[in-house]
Amino acid sequence: MSRIGKLPVAIPVGVTVTVDGNNVVTVKGKEGEMTQAIHPSIKVNIADAEVTFVIDEAFDCDAKQKQAYQGLYRSLIHNMVVGVSQGYEKKMELVGVGFRVSNQGNLVEFSLGYTHNIFIQLPAEIKVETKSERNQNPLIILKSCDKQLLGQVCAKIRSFRKPEPYKGKGVLFVGEQIRRKSGKSAGAK
Repeated sequence: MSRIGKLPVAIPVGVTVTVDGNNVVTVKGKEGEMTQAIHPSIKVNIADAEVTFVIDEAFDCDAKQKQAYQGLYRSLIHNMVVGVSQGYEKKMELVGVGFRVSNQGNLVEFSLGYTHNIFIQLPAEIKVETKSERNQNPLIILKSCDKQLLGQVCAKIRSFRKPEPYKGKGVLFVGEQIRRKSGKSAGAK
């Protein structure tokens, strides 16, 4: 039984949520606008500044699958409401000697110890900012209203140089603890 799917999603002031006839939910706010198609086995009700998700018993589908859809779409719509009202932000740092990052608009250039620099063109929905201060690790600050897209871009950036356990070098999130290993000398006696 989906407990998350039964919880209503509160609509904050300044955010509008609409449902059209094709079961497509549109959420608009100060940070942007997002849409999400909903499976026909789930009915979306908007009342009293809340969005609720009800399972349509008439739809021919497995009961467990309907409950899974209910929880899934409740989480997706909640993420959309938070995204268009407050937005999401991820901070990543580059740990390693000579690692650098710079951006020109949404084109980001990484220098991560390879023979060539890595360039990545970020989607227009993501705002990027880079900081390089003396005696500090270079920072990448990514902001977006789309939580899913932001996580996907962070995973792509992290894949350029994953944190390694011996020296802790790589691209990692701010505050992330890397599980360190001792080198060869610890095992040899």
